[in-house]
Amino acid sequence: MADKDKKAAKKKGKKRVCPECNVYIQATYNNTIITISEPNGDVIAWASAGSNGFKGARKSTPYAAQVAAENAVEKAKPCGFEKANVFVKGVGPGREQSIRGLNAAGIQINAITDVTPIPHNGCRAKKARRN
Repeated sequence: MADKDKKAAKKKGKKRVCPECNVYIQATYNNTIITISEPNGDVIAWASAGSNGFKGARKSTPYAAQVAAENAVEKAKPCGFEKANVFVKGVGPGREQSIRGLNAAGIQINAITDVTPIPHNGCRAKKARRN
């Protein structure tokens, strides 16, 4: 019985301290998702327009993206988050405004990189119709 209690006890995670993080912004036509991670890829905090109470067409507005960015920064501040390398993916309306939201929250932005996937030759064309 004592062994089970030891296994059931939750391990206490170490306190993360990460002054420089990566911020990933996924801006689609329907929503904007902001993820803040350590340089090795461990996620510290995330927020989206939908998680901040915006529904329907209001999720895809620049204002919703700004609020989501500010909320994600507030969640990551206890880890000592100060500087960011920003990676933007997608063509949604919240692209630029979410970066402004990071700036308004007091984060120093080192670099902004666009990682939107671009097809080089696209999919294979449909076969020609026979008469």
